Formats: sequence, structure tokens, C-alpha cells
Amino acid sequence: MAIRAVAAAPLIALLVTAGQQAIPPAVRYEQHVFAGGAAPLAGTLENPFKGDRRSVADGEKLFSAFNCDGCHSLGATGGQGPSLADGRWRYGGADGAIFHSIYYGRPRGMPAFGGVLPPDAIWKLVTYLQGLEPAADLSTTSW
Repeated sequence: MAIRAVAAAPLIALLVTAGQQAIPPAVRYEQHVFAGGAAPLAGTLENPFKGDRRSVADGEKLFSAFNCDGCHSLGATGGQGPSLADGRWRYGGADGAIFHSIYYGRPRGMPAFGGVLPPDAIWKLVTYLQGLEPAADLSTTSW
């Protein structure tokens, strides 16, 4: 446990000193059905760390430091919470959708981390999760 705290100390210090940032915009998901064919106004969320290997490593440390692995298990393979590494997403697998899930939380157990983590840290978590490779033999168990 002490190793986890020491390894995460620089990241936690960054989070504590980070200033408050603007609330992310509402995001339009193309898989939604738009009434009358008219999409509502919405912004877009672009991952500033997409594909950045350093951010993947930082995201992995944050995943452990904020006990995400307590529900989603090591490697985000699923435990009490669903797998985040199998390519199947209940609330959308686009970067913006994952960001919203972490920032605002989701019903039935996913807490909202937007009041604790600055957007840059959440984007690093998104980058880490998007970098995980789904297993070759996916379980067919429904969550």
C-alpha cells in the first residue's frame, strides 16, 4: 500500500495544485436517435493526450491511485464493475463518452470524479483505457 502512495505522489501533487477548469460541454453521441431527425446543439470533447505514451503510463498510475482497480480490477478487466478493456461500452466508447462517464459518474455504482480530478487527469485515464487491448477470447457474460 505504501508503494502505491509513493508512486502516485507526484501525480496527486499535480492534481492538488491544478486550478479549476471549465465544465466540459454537453456531448452529442451519434448513436443516439434524434427526434425529428434534428440533433440538439452540443460541443465536442477532444482528447488532448490521444496516443501519447507518457499519458498512458500516467493514466495507469491514476487508475491505481484512485482505486479504480478496486471495482474494475487490475488492467481494467472487470470485477465488481464492468470490464473497461474488452471494447464493449455501456455508455459509449468514444473518448468524450468515457470522459463523461468518469467526470459525471454513472448510475448503479460509478462515482463522479469531476469534483476531485481535473480534466487533464481524466483525459489521461481515458488515454490509458483506450490503449488497452481487448482479450482474444471475450467472455459472453452479460453485466
